Amino acid sequence: MRKYLAYYVRNFDYPLFFTYVFLCLFGLVMIYSAGMWVAIVNKDQGPDFYYNKQLLNLCVAGVAFIVGAFFPYKHYSNKKLMVALLGIMLVLLFWVWNFGVGAEQSGSQSWIDLGIMNFQPSEFAKLFIILYFAGAFYRKSLKNSMENLGPNNIIYPILVWLLVIFCVANETDLGAVMIISGIAIAVVAASGIQFKKFMKFFAVLGGFGSALIGLILLVKGEEILTQNRVGRIKAFLNPFEYETGSSYQVINGYIAIGSGGLEGVGLGQSIQKLGYLPEPQTDFIMAIIAEELGILGVIIVLGGLGFIVLRALTIALKTKDPLARMIAAGIGSWIAVQTFINLGGLSGLIPLTGVTLPFISYGGTSILLLSFAMGILVNISMYVKLEKRRSKGESL
Repeated sequence: MRKYLAYYVRNFDYPLFFTYVFLCLFGLVMIYSAGMWVAIVNKDQGPDFYYNKQLLNLCVAGVAFIVGAFFPYKHYSNKKLMVALLGIMLVLLFWVWNFGVGAEQSGSQSWIDLGIMNFQPSEFAKLFIILYFAGAFYRKSLKNSMENLGPNNIIYPILVWLLVIFCVANETDLGAVMIISGIAIAVVAASGIQFKKFMKFFAVLGGFGSALIGLILLVKGEEILTQNRVGRIKAFLNPFEYETGSSYQVINGYIAIGSGGLEGVGLGQSIQKLGYLPEPQTDFIMAIIAEELGILGVIIVLGGLGFIVLRALTIALKTKDPLARMIAAGIGSWIAVQTFINLGGLSGLIPLTGVTLPFISYGGTSILLLSFAMGILVNISMYVKLEKRRSKGESL
């Protein structure tokens, strides 16, 4: 046992771990600052209401990180495990259809109420797609090289992806649909498949996905294209024309960002969180960071997230194991795409989707599954270090 622990201590990825911990703790502080007014006025609770709930979420997430870090990533190629996870995910996604809860004004029904917390199955779907695609293509590569992969070899992953997209889109969680699509493309790109075949895969994926989304819009168009969502599109096209309506949140986000300047107005001193930005502790938390801590605070957050993404991609490039490469690339793309969608909506580059900022925003399901993914990434990083030591003939 001591030998086993010594192996982990020696090969552990400390920079990745400490960056993850720093972002979580930084997010915890900002959740307290951003959510205190909402907790007092809207929830009739103490100012530390969201802080305490997120602290509990982080404790559970810490356990998930440890499990991910010490459970060998090789097991994710096990077909029976992936089938079991697919079954669990489909049960959760179908459960949301009938018993899900969400924001009535947006038409979203994405959460399962567990009493002590709300669980969002679409977050589970993001991690599942990474593990399922990586495992499926890895098993294919054991029989045939990825270069010889044909259409028959990728039909089942595509069908599973379409099923997941259909279930998540049926919840009308469009932000999650975008992230899951980006993850699938990134994992396939990291598989080693030939560029021409990748482009064919991408075309098939895009074609089937577009047809599926079109079908969903035809069947549930009125539920998906709610007044709130149409308003977000209008706000994106011309935000200042609807500043008292659908652009209200975006405009106040701009004011928060502009008020911060270089150094910010000071931690806890935000004006926009005092009822101007609805739920500022979630997807608009970066606006509060910009207002209170200025550009320097934004750079700190983006630097931490950028480091994790680059670390994941570096791990993917260094490893010789295709399974490790695909999982690492998938986790890195997940964080990168989700960060882009969050900040893109905040800055007006894309319409708002309600996607949270990884590790920073308030949310139990998000931090739980991101922490588990970070544990897996650390486990892969240890394997890459082990590969390097073996190639040099060093002791493990």
